Amino acid sequence: MIRKTKTLTDKPFGIGVVLAFPHEVNVKTILEEKVAVLQLYWGECSKELVDDAHRAGVKVVPQVGSVEEARKAVDVGVDAIIVQGHEAGGHVSGKDGLFSLLPRVVDLVGECDVPVIAAGGIVDARGCVAALSLGAQGVCLGTRFVATHESYAHPIYKRKLIEYEKTEYTDIFGRARWPGAPQRVLQTPFFDDWRSLPSDENELDQPIIGRSTIHGVEKEIRRFAGTVPNRTTTGDLESMAMYAGQSVGLIKEILPAGEVVKNLVEQAQVLILKKFNNAT
Repeated sequence: MIRKTKTLTDKPFGIGVVLAFPHEVNVKTILEEKVAVLQLYWGECSKELVDDAHRAGVKVVPQVGSVEEARKAVDVGVDAIIVQGHEAGGHVSGKDGLFSLLPRVVDLVGECDVPVIAAGGIVDARGCVAALSLGAQGVCLGTRFVATHESYAHPIYKRKLIEYEKTEYTDIFGRARWPGAPQRVLQTPFFDDWRSLPSDENELDQPIIGRSTIHGVEKEIRRFAGTVPNRTTTGDLESMAMYAGQSVGLIKEILPAGEVVKNLVEQAQVLILKKFNNAT
C-alpha cells in the first residue's frame, strides 16, 4: 500500500498506527519505506520509537487527549502533537473538550517549536478559525472526510452522517476486542435501543449481523463488534457502529474531498479577513 501510494503522488504523506494493538511490524515497514509522517494513537509514544523514526528521517506525530499526555510526548522529542477533544468521533481517550484542552497544550508547548494540531468536532471554516485563534497551527478532520465521495465508508453510513445530528459517547461497541476504549457514535435508533447494554455483555456472545472485507479478508461482524460498514459490507448495516463527531449536524452534503479542503481554506481566509480585520 505504501509503494502504491508513492506511485500516485510525489507529495509527502503519513500513516496512522494504533499502539493498543500489535504494531511492531507495521512501524518497522513505515520506517524502512521512509514515509514522511508516523501518526500514533492510543498508546505511549516512547523515546526509543521517536529516535528510531528520526534516524529513518520520519517525523512522529502522536495524538493526545490530555495535558499530561502532551507533556510526555514533548519530553520524548515528537515533531508535532494532535490534540483530540472529547467532541471527536470514533475512539476518544480524553475527557476534556477541545477548546478547553487546546490552549493549555499550546501553553505547555511554549517555545519548544512543536506544532499543535487541533482535532475533534471541526467540520468547517468556523471551527478551523476558532482552533487557530486558540493557538493551533493546523486542524485534523475525521467525520467530515468520511462524508466524501472518496471515503471507503458504506453509502448508507455516509447518508446517516447527513441525516442524523446527535452523537453519544459510549462503550457498548467492541468491548471484547478493545476494552477500555469508549467511542463517540451516531445516535441511531439501534443505539437508542441498546444504550444501556449491561456492562458484562460484549460482542462475543452476540449474533452475526453481517460481513465485511477488511484488508482483503472477509470477516464476520457480530452485533456490538464496533466494525464500521465499508463499501464491501453486507447485512444489517443499521445495527452497526457508525462513528461521528459532535459537529456532524453541520455536515449537509457528501462532497469530493478536494472540495472540502478548498472550501475550508477559502472560507477560513474570508472569515479571518472579514471578522477579525473589521474588529481592529
